[in-house]
Amino acid sequence: MLSTLCPPLALAWLLSLSSPAMLKAQDKKLTEKEKIEALIKHVEELKDAKFVRNDQEYEAKTAARFLRGKWEANEEKIKTAKEFIDQVATASSTTGKPYLIRFKNGKEHKSGAYLHEELKKVEKDKDRR
Repeated sequence: MLSTLCPPLALAWLLSLSSPAMLKAQDKKLTEKEKIEALIKHVEELKDAKFVRNDQEYEAKTAARFLRGKWEANEEKIKTAKEFIDQVATASSTTGKPYLIRFKNGKEHKSGAYLHEELKKVEKDKDRR
């Protein structure tokens, strides 16, 4: 209706949607903190998977809470998502045992390698937006 009553206004409104400021906001890269949050959320939402820490299985939501707590305890040292994976989400700081993600079909993945792959997807998905 706006376009039939006031074509110049409708055109101006449409052009404002593609203004440099609007495009710049859409192209904004994820911060490292946003990447870490995306990784934790991914772990939290894993279906039919268990997080294995020191030979003990944990539900995905519990694993996400644990990773968040470990991150918060070490936040001053961790500046990037890669550091988060390497220093928080790869192995037990107590025993040195690697964390695993065990899927319903029995396949296991070392969480560090799995999350590095997931980080690539997070960064790639953001680049497509």
